[in-house]
Amino acid sequence: MLRLPRFALEVPETVGQALAALSTSEARLLAGGTDLLPNLKHRLETPSTLVSLHRLAALRGIALDEGARVLRLGTGVTLATIAHDATVKVHAPSLAEAAASVASPQIRRTATLGGNVHLDTRCRYVNQTALWRSAIGGCLKSGGTVCHVVEGGQNCVAALSSDTVPVLVALDAELVLASLVDGSEQRRTVPFARYFRSDGLRHTERARGEIATEVRVPLATGPRRATYVKWRPRATIDFPLVSIALRFDLDGEHDEAVVTDARVVVGVLGSRPRVVSTAAAMGLRMRDETLPERVAEAVWRECKPLENVPYEAPYRRTLLRVLTRRAVARLARVGAVGAT
Repeated sequence: MLRLPRFALEVPETVGQALAALSTSEARLLAGGTDLLPNLKHRLETPSTLVSLHRLAALRGIALDEGARVLRLGTGVTLATIAHDATVKVHAPSLAEAAASVASPQIRRTATLGGNVHLDTRCRYVNQTALWRSAIGGCLKSGGTVCHVVEGGQNCVAALSSDTVPVLVALDAELVLASLVDGSEQRRTVPFARYFRSDGLRHTERARGEIATEVRVPLATGPRRATYVKWRPRATIDFPLVSIALRFDLDGEHDEAVVTDARVVVGVLGSRPRVVSTAAAMGLRMRDETLPERVAEAVWRECKPLENVPYEAPYRRTLLRVLTRRAVARLARVGAVGAT
């Protein structure tokens, strides 16, 4: 049985108190704990202090801000709540889809939006016991000097397996971060498209001492169809091994709807999602029979999975093409799940 290491626990009741507690050396935030606690057991992390966010009610709201034209979601909202919330289903159905697809019902009732956004990067060479890692001499992510995936690589290529991140990038969402500056709380906003880095060791732009407090999703200004698809060996528990978020903004309705803007975002390639060029889709009608294959071809051309997660990279690349083609064809049908 894997045991947790020893650590101090802080349980603040306000964001300000949490920020003050986070200034402690080697402190880590604890929300649902569905990712962090297994990492602690595997000694992938050994923080001296955990700062629990369980009592921060300010992080658990969902609100439609009509004035700012955004959907606001607290980072402490559970994935189960997002999956079933009527407002999210209307204004960001692909986000509800992604949240509903994570792990199992038990985990979704505990895991939070902020935790899924900040899911640690994973790799078949690091997400093992400390004994297993020591047998291969470690890797960049576990304190070694070698990347076993990319020979001679200088960056960690562990993959981000978050389900919500590709969707949030596709929806042009932003993340609000709080920090303490000279004793007072400050806020800054970062687009999800610029929040993730290419190095799996430190894969986000969140600075030490910052807390993500809110996700803001801009509301669609016209007809939109969006969805999220992924593949994993088992329908529950397993992390996705390929994932695609799609968003099509349209001019017109039903069969005559024309694509005016599109986003296709692919996950589980590396430590940041890949935004695929959608130039081939612009100006086409959703009913155009060539649209699914054009988008799928763009994904195939621009996405080359690495051997950083289980299953062979060529097979995962083929799956990306197949899943993209099927998802676009599904969105082309009026009334498809995930279409608004």
